[in-house]
Amino acid sequence: MAKILVVDDAKFMRVTLASILKRENHEIIGEAKDGAEAAELYQQVKPDLVTMDITMPVMNGIDAIKEIMKYDEKATIVVCSAMGQQKVVVEAIELGAKDFIVKPFDENRVLETINRVLHKIEHSGTKL
Repeated sequence: MAKILVVDDAKFMRVTLASILKRENHEIIGEAKDGAEAAELYQQVKPDLVTMDITMPVMNGIDAIKEIMKYDEKATIVVCSAMGQQKVVVEAIELGAKDFIVKPFDENRVLETINRVLHKIEHSGTKL
């Protein structure tokens, strides 16, 4: 069970992702609609994991990852992106994101990815 911050500019996507994660008993401790809100909220709620959309207004996901990593270099971020954004996903991973989930969401893939990332973190002795 992890405390998760869900970041996406589309309310429908946040709701969809949150409901998938809640079914697995994860706690949604915050939602943000843009990268600036995500970076600010991260510092307030200190989640175990962040799901981060890439294309958002105000501040995009790449810049939000940079901001969060400046604040907490051990932050656990999973990027959520549409197909065809491989270049951006690679950049996000290079900046410190741990994995990615492709939109539209497939419930099994979402849970597999989140649980794999959390399992790695748990067993590396950092966070959680």
